[in-house]
Amino acid sequence: MSTETPSMSRSTQARRYLALFLVGLLVGAIATTMALRAIEARQDHFDQAVMRVQQWHVNELAANIESNRCAATDTLPHLRTLRALADDLEPAFPDLRDDARYMQHASSMRAAVDNALASPPMNCPGLSATVQNVREACKACHQDFRGS
Repeated sequence: MSTETPSMSRSTQARRYLALFLVGLLVGAIATTMALRAIEARQDHFDQAVMRVQQWHVNELAANIESNRCAATDTLPHLRTLRALADDLEPAFPDLRDDARYMQHASSMRAAVDNALASPPMNCPGLSATVQNVREACKACHQDFRGS
């Protein structure tokens, strides 16, 4: 003989259903997170990495200008890295490898950095001009291919 009343039985069942529902939500959220991370892990982030590292080095050169650290010893490491990264522009965007406009933009980027390396800026006005040339090369490509 049971001591529970019908209302207690319904209350217990409701708690069980609520608990089961919450466990289902938790398991669903965990499974969704795992699936999204697996999909993201399969993507190639090389193109984004190249762009972010280039941006960081250009921003460091601009910071050098602001802090009046424009000697060649402060700027050449960033310029050399920018030049090495410029060689990775075509491999970073393989779907644009056959686009003549993209090839021209990549070449312009390399030319801007090559000019700076051939005649390194020795003062802040020179470095400012170099940073401006590199940013213009970046901006021209971004306007054509990113719309920004």
